[in-house]
Amino acid sequence: MELALFDFDHTVTTCDTYGRFLRRVATPEQLAQAWWKVGPWLLAYRLKLISAQRIRARVTRLTFTGRHLEDITAQAAGYARDVLPQVMRPEMLEQIHWHLKQQHTVVIVSGSLDLYLRPWCEAMGLQLICNRLDSHDGRLTGRYAEGDCGPRKVEHIRRRYDLARYLRIHAYGDSREDRPMLALAHERWYRGKPVKPRRDSPATPPPARDSRA
Repeated sequence: MELALFDFDHTVTTCDTYGRFLRRVATPEQLAQAWWKVGPWLLAYRLKLISAQRIRARVTRLTFTGRHLEDITAQAAGYARDVLPQVMRPEMLEQIHWHLKQQHTVVIVSGSLDLYLRPWCEAMGLQLICNRLDSHDGRLTGRYAEGDCGPRKVEHIRRRYDLARYLRIHAYGDSREDRPMLALAHERWYRGKPVKPRRDSPATPPPARDSRA
């Protein structure tokens, strides 16, 4: 029995799907205010002055506080159907299908939202660990239901899976947030390239080509 863990944004996809979803569901007023409310934070993030966790919390609060859960859920379903297929990395889909054919347990582990990730994962036959939005009386609070899982991926993985049961663990990521998850694995792939494994493997997946160049 083997386990394959995949980060989603910029690993399975070519872009940040959360940012695109936020722009899709933001109101005209939110979009008009985005530059002065979010712009300085985005600049600080790109300069590595603040973490991905802090920028996610801020934009989530600004975009979703007080919004109707039913409306955002409907928009997320359309996003999963119409947008996600256009931003997938073909080589990473091939990698996922390889693991599924080997009957491995395949899990998407992401700081993005279940509202659009769950329909996609269910269609693919994948398991999912990701963020969920908190709501009260049908309206979103602007917070995550159980905190941001992005920097706590390993905690969620260990809670869900008994890692000692798996003969081999494979992990795929692209960012600093993913490095603790990669450290769990025997076979590690960072930005499409293999990282030295913990020990030799009798059967490894086909190499994931790096299409970023």
